[in-house]
Amino acid sequence: MALLEIEPDSRPNPLHIVEEVAVVRDWSFERSGEDEVSILIRGTHTDYQVSFTWMAELESLHIACTFDMKVPEARRPETQRLIAMINEQLWIGHFDLWTQPGLVMFRQALLLAGCITATQEQCEAMLGAATDACERYFAAFQYVAWAGRSAREAVDAVMFDTQGEA
Repeated sequence: MALLEIEPDSRPNPLHIVEEVAVVRDWSFERSGEDEVSILIRGTHTDYQVSFTWMAELESLHIACTFDMKVPEARRPETQRLIAMINEQLWIGHFDLWTQPGLVMFRQALLLAGCITATQEQCEAMLGAATDACERYFAAFQYVAWAGRSAREAVDAVMFDTQGEA
């Protein structure tokens, strides 16, 4: 019985592409290891801490986007209801509440199985999906966490569509 020869992964690390995107956009970033890049992005409502992680064993590029809002313990059940309502609306990615620190996070992964190489367009699309979702729902999280509103009230407040022009 012959042993399988496993060749080292010869495709480029997708984090190099993420770094290129950050450089082109003049975003501050830090490489915290061979498998992670953190980027600070200024948003309309707050700054976003975006972390890309290359998970070689899963052949997956993971993005996590957080913002400076710790949900108080008493508001976490209603925040979980809000997250469930928001996630029903999302086609790509999802929000989570990390219960230990009470941190809201948007997460998504790009599966690159079979030696597929990530492209700049894919990395930019992941960044766009993460920051767009955080920008769109940031106020809803504030309404629930800090204004004491229900998840339904918060979603209704942010899910309106503007019609016409002013």
